[in-house]
Amino acid sequence: MKGEMIKQLQSQFDALAQTVPGETTEFWYARDLQDPLGYNRWENFITAIKRAIDSCKTTGYDPGNHFRGVTKMVTLGSGAERSIEDFMLTRYACYLIAQNGDPRKEPIAFAQSYFALQTRKQELIEERMLLQSRLEARERLRESEKTLSQNIYERGVDDAGFGRIRSKGDSALFGGLTTQAMKSKHGITQGRPLADFLPTLTMAAKNLATEMTNHNVLQDDLQGETTITGEHIQNNQSVRDMLSQRSIKPENLPIEEDIKKLERLVKSEKKKLVKQSGKLPVSKEE
Repeated sequence: MKGEMIKQLQSQFDALAQTVPGETTEFWYARDLQDPLGYNRWENFITAIKRAIDSCKTTGYDPGNHFRGVTKMVTLGSGAERSIEDFMLTRYACYLIAQNGDPRKEPIAFAQSYFALQTRKQELIEERMLLQSRLEARERLRESEKTLSQNIYERGVDDAGFGRIRSKGDSALFGGLTTQAMKSKHGITQGRPLADFLPTLTMAAKNLATEMTNHNVLQDDLQGETTITGEHIQNNQSVRDMLSQRSIKPENLPIEEDIKKLERLVKSEKKKLVKQSGKLPVSKEE
């Protein structure tokens, strides 16, 4: 997402923030956020809000402190008024709603970072978005590799075989360097997953190759370690060739901060967010 779009979204979300006179807790109305977050229908947005409320309960926090149903009067085109349902939402509530949205949508991706931080600095929001993008890429890779492991187990390949298949795929992607060689090159402890230190682009490349293998294993009903290994090598080589056309060599991209450290940071950040968000005022006249 370009800086100018981030600036526009930040300005829009800032303008929607409200406070009750005499109170310091910021809140947003759900109806105001519906369109900026990309929801065309209130019914669909309500579903996202309910999922967020469930998430709040699961983490042990009182949803009543962060979500409050209210009734508002709106003027119709005829001049008549009617009541509609709405919600007052703390920053934490907005964060949970964004977390339950589709991060492929740019407003959702922005909102996940915007509401996670108690800041108005654009550069910090941009840094947070890059961090979130990398975490999401790592999770997608975990899921695709988990699926591959399950798929090939049903086709006569055990866990050790899966490790060999993945390692040979890495060797094809990294220009002949094995997983262990890549760890040694970048000073990564041998007991740690290489993917935890890869940049977003490399994780996305590994994920694409793995998804291609998953697809072809199922589509062509591939059986046995040898056949599936050949398929995975070919897919990783194809992805490498595509990157090479753009002068990108995955083995030469610098490693990045340990994903586990970033996950701990986000977890700590979330706890701080609950405290910083405060609680909704006891009452609010509409």
